[in-house]
Amino acid sequence: MKPTLRRRAAGALMLLTALLTSLLGLAGPVHAQAVLRVTAIPDESPTELARKAAPLVKYLEAQLGMKVEFTPVTDYAAAVEALVNHKVDLAWFGGFTFVQAQRRSGGQVIPILQREEDQKFRSVFITSDPAIKTLADLKGKDVSFGAQSSTSGHLMPRSFLLQAGIDPDRDFHRVAYSGAHDATILAVAAGKVQAGAVSISVWDQFVADKRVDPAQVRVIYTTPPYYDYNWSVSTAMPAALREKIVHAFLSLSRDDPTGRQILELQRATRYVPTRAENYQGIEAAARNAGLL
Repeated sequence: MKPTLRRRAAGALMLLTALLTSLLGLAGPVHAQAVLRVTAIPDESPTELARKAAPLVKYLEAQLGMKVEFTPVTDYAAAVEALVNHKVDLAWFGGFTFVQAQRRSGGQVIPILQREEDQKFRSVFITSDPAIKTLADLKGKDVSFGAQSSTSGHLMPRSFLLQAGIDPDRDFHRVAYSGAHDATILAVAAGKVQAGAVSISVWDQFVADKRVDPAQVRVIYTTPPYYDYNWSVSTAMPAALREKIVHAFLSLSRDDPTGRQILELQRATRYVPTRAENYQGIEAAARNAGLL
């Protein structure tokens, strides 16, 4: 090709590129996200999770100006995989599931929000057996945890048992895993196991709703506080969207009907920012318990 023709061809290509860039700019972002996909660890029954999620989904749609979909998962591991593999954009994790997701993703999952209560969360050991009064009395008994990856229903209760010199796998007659906090409470109340470990917030809600009689099923031990639940996202999420999500949660207030309903369903006073460093204690406990 002659130099003149080559220059003309190059000029035409530059003009075409500029025109296409301009048209794409007028059309808006090519990869603009249309749907925010949300999930949560199944620490309660599917119907309860759906009931709690509905008002929050509606609120986020209004705040973010986009469609929001809640996608339930079958177990804790599925929640981790869903966020790590970008099947969902926002996930409600326990402290331990966050640690698992962060490790599984090579540090590409970050926590952005937690309830104020999650800065000093606790677990409780409950029983319906009058002879059980202390942790030591659990030896030789059938005891239920929640899901194996549950922070407040397994990891931290196990960690505090080990600190007390009690090895569940060696000292209990049987270790059961109910899969969820409410299932553990019901198993204890029905006498299927002599004791169980559950989230203090689920236990308090059961008592408040009169779904369990505290005269028949009682707390024998409350753990020291630890960091627990959070909302996590992938680092691949655009910063602008992440900031909108954080602002939406931080704006929830009990002073208005919508905010009060959502916060009560989420068992929250309010939401506060969080960071990965808060969960180093959870990771250490998991290592010490042989769960990592």
